[in-house]
Amino acid sequence: MYELVQAACNSDDKIALQELILALRATGKPYFLRNEILQIFAEYCQQSHRPIYFYHASAVGKIINYCHEIILEDDSAWFVVRPRIASQEVWRLTAECDDFQQMTPQAILDVRDRLVNRYQPHILDIDLHPFYANSPTINDPRNIGQGLSFLNRYLCTQVLTDPQYCLEVLFQVLHRLNYDGIGLLISDRITSGAELAASMQQVRKFLTQLHPDTPYAKFRADLAEFGFEPGWGNTASRISETLELLQRLIENPQPGLLEAFVARIPAVFRAVLISVHGWLGQEGVLGRDETLGQVAYVLEQARSLENQLRQEMELAGLDLLGIQPHVVVLTRLIPNCEGTFCNLRREKIAGTENAWILRVPFREFNREITDNWISKYEIWPYLETFAHDAETEILTEFSGKPHLLIGNYTDGNLVAFLLAKSLKVTHCHIAHILEKPKNLFSNLYWQDLEEQYHFSAQFSADLINMNAADFIVTSSYQEIVGTPETVGQYESYKFFTMPELYHVIDGIDLFNHKFNVVPPGVSEDIFFPYSQPQNRDSQLQAQINDLLFYRQDSDILGDLQQPEKRPILTIAPIISIKNLTGLAECFGESKALQEHCNLFILTSKLHTSAAANPEEAAEIQKLHDIINRYQLHGHIRWLGMRLSNQEIGEVYRLVADKKGIYVHFARFEAFGRSILEAMISGLPTFATQFGGALEIIEEQEHKFVLNPTDLTGSATKIDDFCSQCDTHPEYWQEISDWAIQRIRNKYNWKLHSNQLVLLAKIYSFWNFVAPENTEARLRYMDTLFHLIYKPRADRILAKHMHR
Repeated sequence: MYELVQAACNSDDKIALQELILALRATGKPYFLRNEILQIFAEYCQQSHRPIYFYHASAVGKIINYCHEIILEDDSAWFVVRPRIASQEVWRLTAECDDFQQMTPQAILDVRDRLVNRYQPHILDIDLHPFYANSPTINDPRNIGQGLSFLNRYLCTQVLTDPQYCLEVLFQVLHRLNYDGIGLLISDRITSGAELAASMQQVRKFLTQLHPDTPYAKFRADLAEFGFEPGWGNTASRISETLELLQRLIENPQPGLLEAFVARIPAVFRAVLISVHGWLGQEGVLGRDETLGQVAYVLEQARSLENQLRQEMELAGLDLLGIQPHVVVLTRLIPNCEGTFCNLRREKIAGTENAWILRVPFREFNREITDNWISKYEIWPYLETFAHDAETEILTEFSGKPHLLIGNYTDGNLVAFLLAKSLKVTHCHIAHILEKPKNLFSNLYWQDLEEQYHFSAQFSADLINMNAADFIVTSSYQEIVGTPETVGQYESYKFFTMPELYHVIDGIDLFNHKFNVVPPGVSEDIFFPYSQPQNRDSQLQAQINDLLFYRQDSDILGDLQQPEKRPILTIAPIISIKNLTGLAECFGESKALQEHCNLFILTSKLHTSAAANPEEAAEIQKLHDIINRYQLHGHIRWLGMRLSNQEIGEVYRLVADKKGIYVHFARFEAFGRSILEAMISGLPTFATQFGGALEIIEEQEHKFVLNPTDLTGSATKIDDFCSQCDTHPEYWQEISDWAIQRIRNKYNWKLHSNQLVLLAKIYSFWNFVAPENTEARLRYMDTLFHLIYKPRADRILAKHMHR
């Protein structure tokens, strides 16, 4: 980058740079983000008659195209550039435009504070870099999010290189495994790696004398004589395969062998999935608007995880000992449960044998608050005591410690951090979405938003959680480091300011091996292709058809003039970031779309009187206003009612029956659960370019990605597709078939759970074989918790106590 900025200071480029700065200053604004910077630069190039190459290929053009932020001060201009993914640099241009100087993150954070008149000369600096300095690091940005593969390669090339050392380490790992005191794999008869190797040869020879399908129970006693306990396999052939993997791994450590062997080792039996605030239940209580996707995700993950663990234990031969998996979804008990089961301490999860919802109440600081549902923005004062009480409940539930804690969202991960610290258990961090990048400038103006959102507590908790976790699971690569044009969610925590509270100089190591991309799945019992009539309920089909197209109801708006038109479907809660109003306006402005299609909006509310807060009421009213302004009542159906998952699944399929499409028009979407549901149902799907949807759509990206800030361009892209389908009906079918296969091949719960359990085993193995010095980092996180997070949470509690 240095050579590039120096080139920008030569005679011709320097003039362009000066003129561009003048153009920026002429707007009267001090702060510019990427889209506006590119727009102003394009206008400058056009007005100054610069040749076409200048926009992209000149030194100034390259800097501007790398630029994500410009701040103007009286004597200088500050540039935050991103020459490559996961790498941001700060450069200051002097007033005369004759010199660029590379600056520190601290410097730009001071500038940002001055921008909002919140600068103070002495402020707490938070810097996590020293705690990762000696950790193995991924070099290529393209490999970020592949921590499992990286660790396997590192262990095989850096740690397990000596066969004798490898044998001894593997002996120690295997010898320490047990289930509540019941020995697994190796008994005390084997006392060293050398004895393990000798016994292993004897066992392998013994197994050759048996029929491959001989059940383990029939020769368990024989293997015990060699010092081998249950856990190697359930048949003679399975045990032989496992021992063959071990032998090959010792002789020639390879990443694939290590992964295959560790995958077979029974090490995870009990897991806790933590989702605290979610109004978490099953029948008729699947979350509230801010938690719908969260509740569905956690319950499906629990079912899949229990099934994965059960399968592993059966294949390992552990059912012989009566060992079975035990999965718990930990959430809060809500006394005023509004007729649901959210006040039930323990509830069996449907479709499982031993997975349960365990509800622990908040302590009664103020029962008017704690007896009721509490929003995710208000929950912070109760999490520490909840974690303490939950620890007792979990130990009782399991009659021992869990082997894996999976935190979901910020609140669940903070509880996971506290439990992992106390119980010394592996902590998996799943953020789903981080509020700071979702809410633009929320950290910069946090004081103005504090009364309503309490972002100071949440962003501090995020910082603690992601750095304390043993490993992090994300749904997409972009969730970590974005794209060449956009900054990733985790990347946004690299350096940022909370004016007058603290500066984060280095908040997370994006190249650390703890990051792993493990996409979620979709429940194919509920969401399956429209082309499977044998699985569809004809009565439900008729009911949903009437509901979608014809029924008159106080919670339905619109009376279609031509119900036979191609349907455009969208399903989302009515909150501003989901941008339902933007889609309605896009549709309203396009006569071509109205001629080809009808618009179907499924959300939970239709009337402002049902809104939970003023922001939601404003969004509902805005949607009504748009429908009235463009006179869309004959072209739209807005269902403002809560439908069950089974009903929503049939909605997708009915729209597919009519060769419709699905549109996800959010301003930002971390991943997009409804995108998976629509695609597996067979719907061609258009999705926002901002967030993780790009990776779901992948090779179809350029055709089906929309810019929600460009209403005309989005409408044209959708209409072009519809026109092409009118001319060539087979094209709709081609995209529909591709969508179904795309989800089945990559986004399914079996793959997710298999990878999740493997991660837990590998990171546990890593921590034993090549332990990093994590103690100092965890103590630093504990300090941040007590000195920053707790005082912020206590302020919220004080307000709650006086309500």
